[in-house]
Amino acid sequence: MRIGNDAWRQTQLDIYGELMDAVYLANKYGEAISQRGWRHVSSMIDYVCVNWNQPDAGIWEMRGEPEHFLHSRLMCWVALDRALRLGMKRSLPMPYDRWDRVRSEIRDDIWQNFWNDELGHFTATRGGKYLDASMLLMPLVRFVSSTDPEWIATLDAIKTHLVSDGLVRRYNISETPADALTGGEGAFAACSFWYVECLPRAGRVHEAHFEFEKLLSYANPLGLYAEEFTSHGNALGNMPQALTHLALISAAFFLNRKLSGEVTLWQP
Repeated sequence: MRIGNDAWRQTQLDIYGELMDAVYLANKYGEAISQRGWRHVSSMIDYVCVNWNQPDAGIWEMRGEPEHFLHSRLMCWVALDRALRLGMKRSLPMPYDRWDRVRSEIRDDIWQNFWNDELGHFTATRGGKYLDASMLLMPLVRFVSSTDPEWIATLDAIKTHLVSDGLVRRYNISETPADALTGGEGAFAACSFWYVECLPRAGRVHEAHFEFEKLLSYANPLGLYAEEFTSHGNALGNMPQALTHLALISAAFFLNRKLSGEVTLWQP
């Protein structure tokens, strides 16, 4: 979309983690990556090694000045982590020491600069104070243990400040100067399903089941979801929204396995 959307001219560093995670999973469950494909991956990871610590517009395509967003850092870590795992699994050529060093640098940066001692939880931006629902991906991409006390504190803070009747806002607009948009917005559907998946991973299975059933009632007659919900569960924004349905599937898959007793919590 080129009209009314600035994403085409923004820097969004999270995309490399999204892509690398997809490559890793495709290699794991589909065909092995080719040598040519690996060369493209290596070139991309080398770019991440150089640029991971740059400010960007973030996953939500902020219209204000570029910032250092936790989610962008997180997905740069994912890019390095999945590339290293894939390279080791397939004995592919790579500068292992360099990639491993950068992965550790990103991890340390997140823990040192995005954790707020005063508030007792992670924050959306480096040295910031506000929360962002994209932080719910931290345990889902295996960066942090789902039961780590620091993560549980962050999950509880998100519940207190961003969750209302099971519906999750991306962030509080009044606290987010980089938003630079006027007007309000609804709860974000994908974030609501990310929240549902985080709950059973943190041992809150019954709460997750309750919230998931509630979200299912907000689908349209065809079982489809839009980008956002009103406070009453009505659809807002792009319809249907692929990201919402991906988050729904992931949450449903994990919650079903927990409810059926098929899985124990795996921690990184």
